[in-house]
Amino acid sequence: MSFLRRRSAPTPAGPDFDVLAMDPGDWPGVLGAGLLPAPDGSCQGVILRYDLFGGRGPAMVIGNLPEGSPARELGEGEMPFEVLHLLEALGMEEEVRATGTEEIPVMHEDSLLIVRRVMCSETRVSCVQFDRSDNVLVTIASWDRPITDDLYRLLKPLPAELFQQH
Repeated sequence: MSFLRRRSAPTPAGPDFDVLAMDPGDWPGVLGAGLLPAPDGSCQGVILRYDLFGGRGPAMVIGNLPEGSPARELGEGEMPFEVLHLLEALGMEEEVRATGTEEIPVMHEDSLLIVRRVMCSETRVSCVQFDRSDNVLVTIASWDRPITDDLYRLLKPLPAELFQQH
């Protein structure tokens, strides 16, 4: 699966994995990105926020969390970090709980993904997760827009230059 490649650099400027997301040039709106740092300086994940509402808040958050990231650890009924980040950015303060999951197969290029759809108590939230072959968990949280199979066709690794700190 070529879109799930690891990269290595003598001096890492961000995550040591390719971030699977939608290229900002292919998507309308404003893209924001943030790294989740660990105390030792390593990258515990990358969160991308797509603002499609003209400055009124994000419509989608895509997280890439490597194996061992504390943000991956959820208790029963807890929502993924990306959903909580999306709701906080939208100013939503009511509690949202996970009410169940279902697994569905989805084709991405020549690869089969097993996607977990996370059902939420807030029906305007759509959330899906899948594991990449390098054990990075990808979570997509969307506000007021269903996540359809067409979305997976837009996903690709973002260039490392986007994560270099100047």
